[in-house]
Amino acid sequence: MNLRDLRYLVALAEHRHFGRAAAASFVSQPTLSTQIKKLEDELGVTLVERTPRRVLLTETGREIAARARDVLNEVEQIRGIARRTRDPEAGSVRLGIFPTLGPYLLPHVVPAVRARFPKLELLLVEEKTEEVLKRLREGKLDAGVLALPIHDDTLHAEFLFEEPFLLAVPQDHPLAHRRALKLDDLENQSLLLLEDGHCLRDQALEVCRMSGAGEKTGFRATSLETLRQMVAADVGATLLPVLAVKPPVAQAENVKLIEFRGRAPSRRIAMVWRRSSALAPFLKRLAQVFRELPRELLDAHVAAAPEPIATHKSRRRAARNQ
Repeated sequence: MNLRDLRYLVALAEHRHFGRAAAASFVSQPTLSTQIKKLEDELGVTLVERTPRRVLLTETGREIAARARDVLNEVEQIRGIARRTRDPEAGSVRLGIFPTLGPYLLPHVVPAVRARFPKLELLLVEEKTEEVLKRLREGKLDAGVLALPIHDDTLHAEFLFEEPFLLAVPQDHPLAHRRALKLDDLENQSLLLLEDGHCLRDQALEVCRMSGAGEKTGFRATSLETLRQMVAADVGATLLPVLAVKPPVAQAENVKLIEFRGRAPSRRIAMVWRRSSALAPFLKRLAQVFRELPRELLDAHVAAAPEPIATHKSRRRAARNQ
């Protein structure tokens, strides 16, 4: 038994197809199939049920594949220890981040990471929260930047910052004239929300629960940019995290941003990694770079535009009056 064969088995367990598992392992399908058969012969058990249309692992095969994944993860940890011993700031870190934060946070943080750790290769993966957590547990990622809470005792969460939300409304919305809102002001409002699977949807639903607001029926967005454009098109109002409205993000026309007074609704962001990770000491140092965002980036008062950007209609009207 060798690590190569264990990798083939784990790939087969993940892809449930000899061809796709072989492609993911960068070998030919006959090579992978032969090595799996040799592993079965060595162990004296059947690992795979081979059918014309699909591949199924036996119960024993699933259990051994799960253990093999743990073994490969531990091997990677050993390699990580060796890399960090040779040079703590060299090598690579695989970092997952969710899509309603990544495009807005990374432009501010990555240059600082490069300046602090010039030899570090930061490999970024943008996925929804559940997929980042899955890859963390499987050892496919070294760390993730996620929203709290994280309910997993095997993971360590290093708090980074709290990001407030703003209400985004069209300029003719009944709340558009307000400079600041209380949470109760959202009562009976119908908000545009993201589709299932986005942690921001869950956070927005919690705000709805606390304020008495509801979800606008018949529409669920796939991204923050879709939400922003729907507000600009007078479809409705939504909650936007403050980093999503800061430069270099361009503000959409016909969108008024309103801050909340007092305890604003927000999300708490943390860097998360396995408690057993050999990279934990370095990841603490990396987290500190993420924590050192300029204060104004997280300031909802600065982000809230005092006046909405003029629409095309108002621009045309102004041009006619000149």
